[in-house]
Amino acid sequence: MSVRLVTGAGSGIGAAVARRLLDRGDELWLLARDAGRAAQLAERFPGARTLVGDLGEPSRLSWALGLQSPPDRLDSLLHVAGVVELGPVGDLTPKVWQETLAVNLVGPAELTRLLLPQLRLSRGHVVMVNSGAGLSANAAWSAYAASKHGLRALADALRAEEHGSGVRVTTVYPGRTATPMQQKVHQQEGKAYDADRWIDPESVATTVLTALDLPRDAEITDLTVRPGR
Repeated sequence: MSVRLVTGAGSGIGAAVARRLLDRGDELWLLARDAGRAAQLAERFPGARTLVGDLGEPSRLSWALGLQSPPDRLDSLLHVAGVVELGPVGDLTPKVWQETLAVNLVGPAELTRLLLPQLRLSRGHVVMVNSGAGLSANAAWSAYAASKHGLRALADALRAEEHGSGVRVTTVYPGRTATPMQQKVHQQEGKAYDADRWIDPESVATTVLTALDLPRDAEITDLTVRPGR
């Protein structure tokens, strides 16, 4: 049985990935930002285990995990959690920048560091669900795009460093996907939201599982997914 840890399982792509992994019999661990959220996830995904740790406070993740019992071995770590706040550079405050970078970049980097021993033990797999904004930045997207460009750099460096230990690293770059985050983006853009125009989260989950299930003789490094309608 493969052991998987997923962040961002509360909604959208993370929820779709978590459900697919649980339904096929993998041992599923879910990271929650607080105890209340952990209880919600445990109820939503019966049989899954939870860990409490706030990606928005990367410096406290080591302390938080130290009070709990993370898995002794880990076959994959899937970074799906993320936050977004749009606005022109002239309007974005340091608080927005710091919160965005913490959740989208520094938190994943720290969580990966803390769980690398377990990933090395199993010759595991790190999957980072990035964004099209991790490849190019548009007006009003500076903070989010910067965090996602950084996540791409993190993945590339980690892949180069851990190739010899057998740890695979995959970045998935979804285009606009029908999630609560996308609904928020449309509100901030002042546009009407039509979920049918965008990628179904299940389709992104399929790409993630494809990368996970690839035979060991190959590694998907980067995978771009765009709306097909």
